[in-house]
This record gives sequence, structure tokens and C-alpha cells, in this order.
Amino acid sequence: MMCRVCDSTRLEPALDLGLQPWCNHFLKPDEVGKEPTYPLRLVYCHDCSTTQLDYTVKKEVMFGDHTYLSGVTKSLSSHFRGVADEIDRRLPARSRPKTVLDIGSNDGTQLKHFQALGYDVLGVESSKTTAKIAMDAGVPTVNAFFNLDTARQIGRKFDAINAAGVFFHLEELHSVTDAIRECLEPDGLFCVQFLYMKRIVENLAFDQIYHEHLLYYNLANIEVLLNRHGLAMYDCHLAPIHGGSIIGFVGHKGAKEPSDRLRQMRQAEATAKSNDLATYHEFARRVARMKDENVAYLAGRKAAGKRIFGMGAPVKGNTMLNYFGVGKQYLDCLVEKNTLRKGLYSPGMHLPVLIEDELPSPPDVYYVLAWNFKNEILANNKPLLDRGVEFFFPVDPDKVAA
Repeated sequence: MMCRVCDSTRLEPALDLGLQPWCNHFLKPDEVGKEPTYPLRLVYCHDCSTTQLDYTVKKEVMFGDHTYLSGVTKSLSSHFRGVADEIDRRLPARSRPKTVLDIGSNDGTQLKHFQALGYDVLGVESSKTTAKIAMDAGVPTVNAFFNLDTARQIGRKFDAINAAGVFFHLEELHSVTDAIRECLEPDGLFCVQFLYMKRIVENLAFDQIYHEHLLYYNLANIEVLLNRHGLAMYDCHLAPIHGGSIIGFVGHKGAKEPSDRLRQMRQAEATAKSNDLATYHEFARRVARMKDENVAYLAGRKAAGKRIFGMGAPVKGNTMLNYFGVGKQYLDCLVEKNTLRKGLYSPGMHLPVLIEDELPSPPDVYYVLAWNFKNEILANNKPLLDRGVEFFFPVDPDKVAA
């Protein structure tokens, strides 16, 4: 294969998580055991340092329809509100309502915060179910895959373009990046929000590697991509959401000088050797040790007669469960807030998904797969903590120095 960012063929294996199902394919009862599996392997590009998957599950399979909703958690909605406020502060004043395009707009949660600021909004969302939820909530949404053709059909420019948690999904990466350049006003702002690979490695959050996430960005490699398409990042910061995400501010190439903060973060990557292949080899060794430690923990709790439920049914949780081989021998079920997953089963391990409000009684232990919402989960479950229910976080960014 060629590198998805720079077209190099100098790629080398970095981490192999085995054959896994598409982890957002929660199963109906008659689908259990029939789901296909695909290689889940991370490779490293020696020319631009991008880590990426070497196998692509087609976008029509993964994003034509799915059950993920961004509005389920208060933490994410609060984060999106902060992003909308920051984008608005950065944009120059207009004599008309400001405009924003959200790529991969999901259920419209991000755009609702822009609407509250008086923006003329438009979302582009490929999933039929979530696009309808957004439109029913009054968020104008185009149900399509965003690419250069879609951009030209929309036929307008925007003051702001947002891509939250979608830029690492893109099978049509170069078409999408060209489309962003074409849709962005000359003094406009493209806000790219992405999981920060430096933090994934530091947190040992390997579960954030799954088939929907084709690419894993540090600043060094996303800037290669942006520059290739006439765009340039001029500022960014690290947000705590999802264990550590970059909120990057991008304009047309040459429009703005890079900030001191951006320069410092680039230097921090270099100092930490975040873009070196040796760092990824060590990451793979740590992931293997983590598997042994987690399975030993669960086996010990089970041997002590404890009932264990999985907390949350996030997509990334299925990467972890399938790689660890953790299924019904340890966990009774997965407990979710998202009612679209009610009555379904997890891909691979086939754990039933139960809705939190409908549980007859709590377990002795919650194995928290939705660890990225740790603070919200602990706050919401204080009565259970007071009763002695244990919450175990297999990934805990709070233990990693910033």
C-alpha cells in the first residue's frame, strides 16, 4: 500500500491487534456469530511518520448507518460548546450572520451550539439515522459523504468549517481536504479536532485504534497533509476530551504565522520522540503487558465470586475486549445510556447490551470501557460508589503526566 498522507511505500508494521470485527457493528440477535472480521494492524510511514491502518473497511459499510450519538454524554456536549465559543472569538466580525459547516455532524450536537450563537449552520452526515435525528431537531443536514463532489454541490463558502473526530476516518482523505480548502472563506477558520497520537501512546489507549480510525495524527504528520492541500495550522491546544485531543486552528496557507504555542508543541513532540518508530515498538510491548494484567485482574475478581458488568458500549471498548479475549467468561453484559443499542450484542465477544436505567440491580464491579468520560461516570454513580461498587478503569489518563 501507499501512505495515506504522503504516498510513500516505505511502510513498516508497528502494532498488530489481530483479526477483529468492525467494532461499531452492534449485532441483532440473528446476526450473532455471523459478523466478518478484518485485519487490525497499525503501520508506520518512514517518510512522514504517520501511523495508519493497512486495511480499509469500506466507508459505505462503516458510515452508511450506525448507532453512535455524540449528544449522549454531557461532557462531549460541553466540550463542543467551548469549541463553538472559541471559534466565534477567533473569527472576524461580519455584517451578516456567520456561517459554519460541520463535517460528520452526527446528531447535530456541535451545530446546536453554533445555532445558539446566531450562526447559519449546515451539517454533512453520512449516517441516515443520525442525519434524520439532527434534521428532526432543527439542524440543517445533508445526508452524504463529504468530499470534493459534495462540496461543489453545496456550492458555497463558509466562515468556519469544523471536523470533530472525523478527520482520521477519511477513506477519501485528499478529496475531503481539497473540499475544505474550496469551501473555506479567504479569512475563514477550519477547526480540526483529532485524537492526539502522542497521548494515545502515553495513556496506553490502544483501544482508540479501530477500523473507523484509518489514521493517527501527531502535529508533524497532520501538517504534512494540510500543507499538501494549501492549508496550514497556525495554532492549537490539547483538550482533555477522549483522553487528549488536539483542537487545531487552520487557515489558507500563508494567511497566518504559527503561534508560539504551536511551535512549543511541535518541539515537545520532537523531544518525546513521538514520531519515532522505536516509540511505537515500545508501545506494542506495553499493550501486550496490559492485556496480561487486565485478564489477570478480571480472572481474580471472577474467582472471588464478583459480578462484573462492562460500563459503556463504546466502539473502542470492542477493540479492547476482542484483543484481550474478554467475553462472557468475565462480563455479564455491557451497560449503556444510548437506547439505539438496546437489545443488541457486542461484535466479536457477543455481550448483551443493557440500558442503564433498566438494570434491576448493579454489579459488584464495573469494568469501565467508556473511560474517557471518567469524571462524568464517577459523578453520576456516587451512590453506587458509596455502596461499595468498584469502578475499574483499564485506561486512566489522570495517571499520566500532562
